[in-house]
Amino acid sequence: MSKRTPRSFTPTRPGVDATVSARAAVLAFLKQRNGAGVAEVAEHLGVTYEGARLQVARLEKEGLIERRLVRGRAPGRPLARYVVSRTGEHAFPKSYDELTVGLIDALTARLGPQALKEVLTEFTDRRVREWEPRLAGMTLKERIAALREIYGGDDPYMTVELGPGNLRLIERNCPFLNVASRRPALCSVTVSTLERLLGVKVVREERFQAGHGRCVFRVLADQPIDVRRFRFAFEPAAAPAAAG
Repeated sequence: MSKRTPRSFTPTRPGVDATVSARAAVLAFLKQRNGAGVAEVAEHLGVTYEGARLQVARLEKEGLIERRLVRGRAPGRPLARYVVSRTGEHAFPKSYDELTVGLIDALTARLGPQALKEVLTEFTDRRVREWEPRLAGMTLKERIAALREIYGGDDPYMTVELGPGNLRLIERNCPFLNVASRRPALCSVTVSTLERLLGVKVVREERFQAGHGRCVFRVLADQPIDVRRFRFAFEPAAAPAAAG
């Protein structure tokens, strides 16, 4: 059997970027082997040592893999082996959505709808406790602007509108969409959290689940609520978006 000639990385099929293909190939190999050195990566993929080293270095810089030093059989400097990091694990198929939906359904079936409401209430309470110190001393508009990051820091898909009589948070990418589409009760957590942190009524007037392609949370500044007496409640069902 002839030995393969080392080559540079090339796409696995037409139209696939070479860099993306190489990254996926290296990650897959490290995942299957539970770690490997640069020389092993180069040999397995049939590329030069330098080509493999560059790809490994890029993946390490992006936090997708980690370097670990291990002692070899012979005395001398430790050997560098690379393993998939916790961040890199997300590049591989997961079933978080199915797990979440299954847990919600099992909880409801076993303990009843009230138990689900109590769990979501506790989840809401935790989010409120996390955010309250960050919003202390802010005006309503300042709090709305700060809550643009309620799903994650510097979210590019969440925007705010702070015009006269038009206070809205617009979410164009829901990080929980797969689960929320199947169990929309979870979205009540976001509405309840916003109401408690802003101290006014919040209405979700557009929804992904209704076919709007986004969620829009309107802040009703003229409808204050007593957060001390606040009680978690499920959102009413929404009508589907009009066609055309």
